[in-house]
Amino acid sequence: MTGLQHRGPHPSGAAHPAAALPVPEDVYSSWSPTASPDGSQVAFVSDRSGEPRVWLAELLDGRLGRWAPLGADFGRVDMVSWSPDGKWLACSVAAHGRSRSEAWIVRPDGSGLRMVGGRDATNATVGTGRGHAWVEDGRLLVTETGRTSRAMLVDPFTGEQEVVAEGPLLTLLDVDRSGRRALLRRGPRGARSLFVVDRRDGVELPVVPGEREGSTDAGVLSADGSVVYARTDAGRELVALVAVPLDGGAPRLVAGRHDADLADIALSPDGRSIALVWNVLGGRSALSTLDLETGVQRQLDPLPREVIDDVRFTPDGSRLLLTAEGWADPRGVWALDPSTREAVPLSSDGGRVLLSSPAATTHSVDVGTLAAPQLRWLLSGDGTPVTGWLYRPAHAGPWPTMIHLHGGPEAQERPVYNSLFQSLVAAGVAVFAPNVRGSSGFGRTFVHADDLDRRYGAIEDVAACAAYLTEAGIAPAGKVGVMGRSYGGYLTLAALVSDPELYAVGVDVCGMSDFATFYEHTEPYIAAAAVSKYGHPERDRELLRDLSPMTRIDRLRAPLLVVHGAEDTNVPVVEADQVVAALQERGVEVRYWRVEGEGHVLLATPNRVRFVQETVEWVCRHLGVAR
Repeated sequence: MTGLQHRGPHPSGAAHPAAALPVPEDVYSSWSPTASPDGSQVAFVSDRSGEPRVWLAELLDGRLGRWAPLGADFGRVDMVSWSPDGKWLACSVAAHGRSRSEAWIVRPDGSGLRMVGGRDATNATVGTGRGHAWVEDGRLLVTETGRTSRAMLVDPFTGEQEVVAEGPLLTLLDVDRSGRRALLRRGPRGARSLFVVDRRDGVELPVVPGEREGSTDAGVLSADGSVVYARTDAGRELVALVAVPLDGGAPRLVAGRHDADLADIALSPDGRSIALVWNVLGGRSALSTLDLETGVQRQLDPLPREVIDDVRFTPDGSRLLLTAEGWADPRGVWALDPSTREAVPLSSDGGRVLLSSPAATTHSVDVGTLAAPQLRWLLSGDGTPVTGWLYRPAHAGPWPTMIHLHGGPEAQERPVYNSLFQSLVAAGVAVFAPNVRGSSGFGRTFVHADDLDRRYGAIEDVAACAAYLTEAGIAPAGKVGVMGRSYGGYLTLAALVSDPELYAVGVDVCGMSDFATFYEHTEPYIAAAAVSKYGHPERDRELLRDLSPMTRIDRLRAPLLVVHGAEDTNVPVVEADQVVAALQERGVEVRYWRVEGEGHVLLATPNRVRFVQETVEWVCRHLGVAR
């Protein structure tokens, strides 16, 4: 369900669920749609009730009927997938007390609930192949990763586990219909590769052979196991689709664009076509279907919203299920008919009246008061082009402005609804959300432009953004702040200690402050995967020390709000503790909210609401904005 207020009767005939919530709802989202084998129901994840859980909706001739939450409530769910026999739902669930995931199964009536992956301090992931976590024989694709990885097939009825492969940084993606061939991924961030294991003779086949520079990070097997369809930028600047015959023959380019990365793929149930989601340079989406027999590609437009994801075919192949979102509408679940281009909302009525935003201060908000983002370009100090989305208040500028830095760093700012951005704009503060070097969506060279010692360039990009804002007349001198989450929190701290004169205020959300302590305390598999981006904790010790904000924490003088989940094990809470202690010792104004019960991402609605409210108050006070 998107964060939308129904204009007519609620689909279930009941009152709108916001009325039953004990807290302001803020804007809620729905994602991860999956259809039952007979097409009569759709399951999806939504945080509309305060925390993300599974909801079930009836489909009546392709339209939304009654819907309700799944009877079993077993934690904060991130993904759901229906088994091919319709008897089970597989779910990825946030582990209690850790920033890990567990794999659970449950029957659609809420019975039979049990964990099938993620025990013994491991992180569980499920497959992403043709059956989206499942193979035709009804077993679940699960990978458990700790200090090493174990890829396996799990029988949901007996719990029996069959190990497919073991090794460092492995993920099981798919298995063909016969069970003979398994598709796996290995490697650290930005340097991944796919390989196929022939389970009869144990032979391992690389999907993109040779030492080609780049990364191949996703793919699916054809049902008969003869071909791998892989997303890759190996030997290319932009991610494309290649077909790799496993019984001989070279990889063949199937689909690529000069203006877009291939972001997602979904193979149709009959194996004759494939849906392609494109991330067009700048951040908007395009969607097409490719006939694998004729090579004809058809673009499906218009899309229901600017950015789409989670694309899956319905079991009969007649429609696509997807999530769609835009700058005035959070993520929602839709069904799209490729033949007619008709898009039907399945988690809302498709209207655009937002609930309890900005900053959860009102029950609903007229979207006419929201700020539409504008794409801006600038040049960094070394001439590197950088883009960013500018959100401006309605009144004449210049405006006090916050630079917001996304996580990753391989993530990307895109034109989607952001409650914090809109709440700041409503308070009179502009937001500039750049994609500094290291961001995805702009080609392989750009995404690797901040690896290791090139990270200094990303810090310089932030300074260039601050200079651009004042030189372009967007922000008054002395009225620019910086904020970010996860890697964006690190980059916020790095900017504040590298160029302290540029920023009047900061907000650090679960950011790394010292690479040595980060590597010491984070999950082992996260540390192993991060080496290719940040550097090796031993081999690159001096570089990491110099890039760590704690090394120059005495230079930080801007008032700083620090927010960190108490149960975060991705970026452990010690990263916040040591920043706060150092600033308090030096007499720098700092406010610390250590969020109990939360990990690396704030998932509970009350905490998300409070975060936006506290950030808006902190930023306005230190940028001199009256409220």
